[in-house]
Amino acid sequence: MTRDTMGRIDPALIRLYDLPPAPAGVIEMLAAIEAPCELVSDALDDLGFNGVIAGSVLRPTILGSSIVGPAITLRNRLLDIDPFEAARGGHLNRQADFEAHNLTRPGDILVIEGGQEISNLGGISATMAKRQGGLGAVIDGGIRDVRHSRSIGYPIWCNDLTPRTGRWRQETVEINGPVTIRGVAVNPGDIVCADDSGICIIPLYLAEEVAARVATRIVTDQASLDFLASGRPLSEFPRPDPVMYQE
Repeated sequence: MTRDTMGRIDPALIRLYDLPPAPAGVIEMLAAIEAPCELVSDALDDLGFNGVIAGSVLRPTILGSSIVGPAITLRNRLLDIDPFEAARGGHLNRQADFEAHNLTRPGDILVIEGGQEISNLGGISATMAKRQGGLGAVIDGGIRDVRHSRSIGYPIWCNDLTPRTGRWRQETVEINGPVTIRGVAVNPGDIVCADDSGICIIPLYLAEEVAARVATRIVTDQASLDFLASGRPLSEFPRPDPVMYQE
């Protein structure tokens, strides 16, 4: 399916106009957890998938935020051009984050593989995403207008805060194609979980298995908390894992 674009990018560079659907109930179940990333990270470990990015690497702009949703992906590429000469020469803005917002459906999360120490998303862009129902963004690169995005409740996980624009310095080369965020592969429609601890990327083919493992851990973790609240000796603490050392 194609839709009207905003004229910011060649439509052929938009690989998907509609995201593949997530398995029924998975996003809702994970979103109901106050901070899901620890449980999701453990499930991904169990399944042998490297899908975790530390919150100390891509830091949240709004502490306490927790979002879960499908990824809209965007890839930027640095331009080999003098940005000051480009600005004076009236070169066009080649970033196309607005086009990604044009595709955004309520509950989506924007994931950008972008330039470092320059902005991949600013205040107008964040407002556009929020208006479309976007939950937030994960950006391997910089952003600006952080005070504005905070004020409208649009959380962003990124590694650079800078006033320097990305216009003229980079161009968007693909929307809804594969991207790599700090070594983690992200495909459009993959499930993104992000909270204060970091970001987890769940590929769609693992979504149901991850959700099942998370549901089991919720039960076992609650049993552990109930035990600790009971006042019983720690020597009686339940040990679901094999004991590594015995006298």
